[in-house]
Amino acid sequence: THSFKDRVVSVASACARDLGFEVLACASTGNLANAVAAQAAALGMQSFVFIPSDLEEQKILATGVYGTNVVAVNGNYDDVNRLCTELSGEHESWAFVNVNLRPYYAEGSKTLAYEIGEQLGWTTPDRVVAPIASGSLFTKIGKGFREFRELGLLTGEQPTMSGAQAVGCSPVAQAWEAGTDVCRPVKPDTIAKSLAIGNPADGPYAIDLAKATGGSIEAVTDDEIRAGIRLLAETTGIFTGTAGGTTTATLAKLAEQGAIDPDERVVLVITGDGLKTLDAVRGSFETHVIEPSYSAFEREFAGVA
Repeated sequence: THSFKDRVVSVASACARDLGFEVLACASTGNLANAVAAQAAALGMQSFVFIPSDLEEQKILATGVYGTNVVAVNGNYDDVNRLCTELSGEHESWAFVNVNLRPYYAEGSKTLAYEIGEQLGWTTPDRVVAPIASGSLFTKIGKGFREFRELGLLTGEQPTMSGAQAVGCSPVAQAWEAGTDVCRPVKPDTIAKSLAIGNPADGPYAIDLAKATGGSIEAVTDDEIRAGIRLLAETTGIFTGTAGGTTTATLAKLAEQGAIDPDERVVLVITGDGLKTLDAVRGSFETHVIEPSYSAFEREFAGVA
């Protein structure tokens, strides 16, 4: 479903079936809803996905098509998550992948580290730049590298871990800047809705990982996120969503600060498809409208083409 959430849901749904759950469910900022709805359809399970009511339309459409029960909650993700935590205690046959199955779900993110190691010839990169929402993805990538190194499957040092957040929802970056591991909850206000978790469960662990590996946790503005989306698209041909824009903008920020050695081998973790967050690039380029003639084209692009 065009995001890394397919990895974590694959693990969680397998465990859900093994443990005898009948319904697959989640609290989501969009990408997880897509993945849960699709996986439930493939497995023939009933599903419920709970989302903030102001979610991007593209993500809602790409969820409802699988025949799931879409529940839009008037509130932000943290409100949705609290509701799902309550529901998980009342519906014992429901597997909320990121609530009562979270220990299994979270392990799925380690596969990103495994695949990075494989693609780099079973060696570790010098640095990984990855987004932080709850902090689970960030910490599990670090765990994946550590486990494969301990098993002798990867050579090289533990990568420096650099985290990326949006200024409009940056409790982990704020804690990092303040020199504390206490992530004070915030009310999200950013175009990066997939990262808009104001009370991140794994925030303190993300800070610990960044400290242990000599990394950092940075925050970038919405304008920098939009620029990051364009930068990645124009230089690599990859169209990412706002989470990837956040990560790309953070990499650019670190490079401008001189925090990255030019000789470092850096992996930028892009977690979702830009087709899910089209509003982020609306109005960011010009469409040339011309008459269907050679002369009209020449006039429009005189001195360019």
